[in-house]
Amino acid sequence: MKAIHARKLLRPIQPTYQEMFSGRVYTVGKGAVSVRNHSAEAEHTVIGVHGFLENHCYFTQTYQAPDTELILLTCSNYHIPVSDAATQPAPWEREIKYAEATIEYDAAILNQAMENLPTTGRIRVHGHSRGGAVILDAIRQRPDLYQHADIVLEAPVLPGGRLHPMIKALLEPVSHGMWPWVVRLINSSPSNVYSQTFLGKMTPRKRALLEKPFTATRDHLTIVRNIENILEWMERHEPEALYAPVQHGTFLLPQVDRILDLRAMKASAERSHNAWRIVETRAQSHFITLDSLEWVPPLDQVPAAHVA
Repeated sequence: MKAIHARKLLRPIQPTYQEMFSGRVYTVGKGAVSVRNHSAEAEHTVIGVHGFLENHCYFTQTYQAPDTELILLTCSNYHIPVSDAATQPAPWEREIKYAEATIEYDAAILNQAMENLPTTGRIRVHGHSRGGAVILDAIRQRPDLYQHADIVLEAPVLPGGRLHPMIKALLEPVSHGMWPWVVRLINSSPSNVYSQTFLGKMTPRKRALLEKPFTATRDHLTIVRNIENILEWMERHEPEALYAPVQHGTFLLPQVDRILDLRAMKASAERSHNAWRIVETRAQSHFITLDSLEWVPPLDQVPAAHVA
């Protein structure tokens, strides 16, 4: 990447979405991990990994039970979507050897959270879109941490996957130096210009979370690196190798997806072993659980493991 383009891409992007949050927010490298307070004794732990150009609020209304310990990742170089958050360095933080804004880097954040934060023996790790790839790479890096975890991959980026042809066609003519201009153009346009095509039927929650997606990252360079890394990661890995360590997994597939190629996603999922379930939902967009909570697997199905 030419230096002049890199300088343009490092111009900061101001955040546009935040929510009130009651809990602790730890910084880990260039990312963060938030632990929401729960009002009852925790029976389950859910770790949520957001997707490309999303934030951790994707999961906050999906898992609201007072006995659910909710742990939320903020991927590297993304804004932490918490108003008036007092962040603190994680006392268990370790240096991450991977490049920032990659699936591998964010997987290393997830592994540090997985190793140090859950307090229950019933753990679900739920990733949407790019977050699915982050989870699979985390398992590749540290399979020992996930022996008893319940893995839910929602409309996930998968090994052997592809972008939807419309997304691919839109990205092909965009050079590195064009990204700041493209982001300004999209963010100045009403969301209804593109929402129906790519996001499906809008609900108040989807509108709140997805109205300004290109303001989720701290800079434009993270957007470029995320895209390039997603494409490279899907080509580099074999499905069987990444799925093999999982003992309890679910693929949630939409009926309509105009972000990722649904046929490639399904073909990859079908190369999993019998510890995985493939659930073909009737969701009409890439954002399955925002379309309807009926597709969220019940937490009482999460297997138990001993907590030392």
